[in-house]
Amino acid sequence: MPKLTLATVVYLLIATALWAGNAIAGRLLVGSVSPITLSAIRWGLAALLLLPLGWRVFKPDSALWQNKKRFILLGLFGVGSYNVLLYLALQTSTAINVTLIGASMPIWMLFIGAVWYQVKPTLLQLLGAIVSLIGVAIVLTRGELSALLSMEMVVGDLLIMLATILWAFYSWMLSRPGASTERQWPWADFLMAQVLVGLLWTSFFDGFEIAMGLAHLELNAWTGSLILFVAVGPSLIAYRCWGLGVNGAGPTIAAFFANFIPLFTALLSAAMLGEPPQLFHGVAFALIALGIWVSSTKGRSSGA
Repeated sequence: MPKLTLATVVYLLIATALWAGNAIAGRLLVGSVSPITLSAIRWGLAALLLLPLGWRVFKPDSALWQNKKRFILLGLFGVGSYNVLLYLALQTSTAINVTLIGASMPIWMLFIGAVWYQVKPTLLQLLGAIVSLIGVAIVLTRGELSALLSMEMVVGDLLIMLATILWAFYSWMLSRPGASTERQWPWADFLMAQVLVGLLWTSFFDGFEIAMGLAHLELNAWTGSLILFVAVGPSLIAYRCWGLGVNGAGPTIAAFFANFIPLFTALLSAAMLGEPPQLFHGVAFALIALGIWVSSTKGRSSGA
């Protein structure tokens, strides 16, 4: 049975903190690089940096070739489609809409686990998902929940919804089926296989952006450093930590930690502006943590 150990908590918090940094870097890069081109460059650099450690996937006898279908889906759901859909969603949707819809991930994780993997959610997990979602709503509205009434749905909201569902499938696939086989892989090989396949998918999507004349890149020291950051931190380190966290806690419990992303993003943004944390940040943190605690108590199902 998966357990929420201290090490697992640290892995998941590192991943979510780095993805919060990715959100800030992505906002700073708006106008300097087109969204799909950014994703393609990000994963191209990540593949190059990982190559000295994960080169064995290119060998003819690599397990990659015996698991082609699995890695095609892992690369599509977790690396290719999710990031492209996220960057595209931010072009038309607001940050509040995108993050709130993304905060529905625990609910999708519970649903997918029940339908596709026969892992029945418990009442405590459903309650934890609701409590955690309220915490996200508080941080996004800065404590003024009435602001939710002014939200308007746009195309970008549908894109981030699709991205969230695909990420839920990706997380379940990381742990089952075949989790015991994956744990026998050198971690760099396993991640390299996902990055390579995801890069192929992203490059395919980028071809359409280029063909439509929408691709652009303004490269200088500032944009280059931001792109390097997203290639190392939110890509290699965060994906490695997320994989360890999912295998340790299970995909359902790990999904609740994703709700720390908007909180960390808000705190980092405030720090960059020289603003101290506010009371609503503490309330949001407490509710998100409470949701995780409630969902991970004894009432959880064996596969959660």
